[in-house]
Amino acid sequence: MVEREDRAPVGTFYAPGEWDARVELGEAAAHHAGVKRLAVGDVVRLTSGGGRRATGAIVDLSRRSLVVSIDAQSITEENSPAPVEFWAPVGDRDRMLMLAEKAVELGVSAWRPVSYARSRSVSPRGEGDAFHAKLRLRMIAALEQSGGAWLPTLHDDTSLEAALADQGAPTAGDRLLLDGAGESNRGVMHTLDAPVTIAVGPEGGLTEDERALFIRSGWRLVSLGAYVLRFETAGIAALAIVRSHLDGDR
Repeated sequence: MVEREDRAPVGTFYAPGEWDARVELGEAAAHHAGVKRLAVGDVVRLTSGGGRRATGAIVDLSRRSLVVSIDAQSITEENSPAPVEFWAPVGDRDRMLMLAEKAVELGVSAWRPVSYARSRSVSPRGEGDAFHAKLRLRMIAALEQSGGAWLPTLHDDTSLEAALADQGAPTAGDRLLLDGAGESNRGVMHTLDAPVTIAVGPEGGLTEDERALFIRSGWRLVSLGAYVLRFETAGIAALAIVRSHLDGDR
């Protein structure tokens, strides 16, 4: 164990699972440390992605591993924020990756990619196991960069029908579909009830059948205003508005 350090951490590393007095991280963390020119003795922060955070000092660093000795007095357990699940449209890969990063920064608790009829016209689009793995890495990087405590649950790609029928999908709280013809978000936010689920349609919009399916399933249609927004812009705006109302003065 190392003595408690007063220096500010110079980096954050994702360390899932249980922690011992020393935590060994793998090659990705070692590479990250090399890029940041970290060395033995530098103070870093660890985040479990499940609410636990701590600081510690690097005690061993090689090309393949990074070992951090945790300051036991620095360990904190963060309460989970009010749950917000985000239904992201399957769309352009790069824009989905950017949106996923911002979703982590805005405290999303779960990410569920939904494939719509108009998703099929997008190429290259973000779907499949390889993209899923890449998106998870981007989420982890966003968690490390923001110093957050919670990593979202990442669901597999699904159709709208399957998402609505999924027993694990939220049915309580408020379920909001972003729609230009929906009610003003100002009125909705004053009565917002967690857990909250937000769905954004694909580039080109929902079909009438898809929109009707949401309505029959009890979703509220909510407008972000008069402007036409791309899906990633709409998602970021909605998440920021919802999170600010749920967290209040936190």
